[in-house]
Amino acid sequence: MLKLGVNIDHVATLRQARYRNREETSRSEPDPVAAALACERAGCHGITAHLREDRRHIVDGDILRLRKSIATRLNLEMANTPGMVEFALAVRPEIVCLVPERREEVTTEGGLAVAANLFAITETRKRLGEAGIDVSLFIAPDPREIDAAAESGAGFIELHTGAYAEAYNHKAPRQYELERLITAARQAHGAGLKVNAGHGLTLENLGLIHLVPHLEELNIGHSIVSQAIFTGIESAVRDFLAAIAQYKAS
Repeated sequence: MLKLGVNIDHVATLRQARYRNREETSRSEPDPVAAALACERAGCHGITAHLREDRRHIVDGDILRLRKSIATRLNLEMANTPGMVEFALAVRPEIVCLVPERREEVTTEGGLAVAANLFAITETRKRLGEAGIDVSLFIAPDPREIDAAAESGAGFIELHTGAYAEAYNHKAPRQYELERLITAARQAHGAGLKVNAGHGLTLENLGLIHLVPHLEELNIGHSIVSQAIFTGIESAVRDFLAAIAQYKAS
């Protein structure tokens, strides 16, 4: 069964638009933790939150409350920095997804450069693994990065589907990006990695993702939160669960 992880960052983005300077965020609206609990009621399989270094949306208190509140898995997205690693070791989410981070970007724009930073990523993977935390690496569907991810000892990769999503309305580029994802998933599976995917996925472009083999989980945030404005977040989550229900891993 293909699982759905819901990224709640953009709920926090809306909150921070009004309450950025308020220290006590649990009394500000909309509350991303309340949104996470609603997503669980709708049947999602995990909650994803990206704690950025500038705390532009999710803040430390959100992660601490999520750790205490949710019943599914907490997937903490973060940069590979000493401060973030120490925070993760204190909170102990079920899984940490290491992502690249640039202050000027609105959302994560590219995959992690694993091959170029293999030693540092491997050391972090070891520390987190010793604490019982699974590690995923958010990477482009690139053969070199997949080989490096396997060498690092990470248990998971998350394939960056952004290029596929951007190309979706143009047949030839869409097919090219889809083939990259298919090839990458096969390579990763053959290397013993579990394969997740996410970024830019919508109800419109999810159908072809069913052609990508060996997927364990999709992480989707912006499109679910966007649809929730019109239908409510529980209804939006159920729509996405229905869209992936027929997926066959191979």
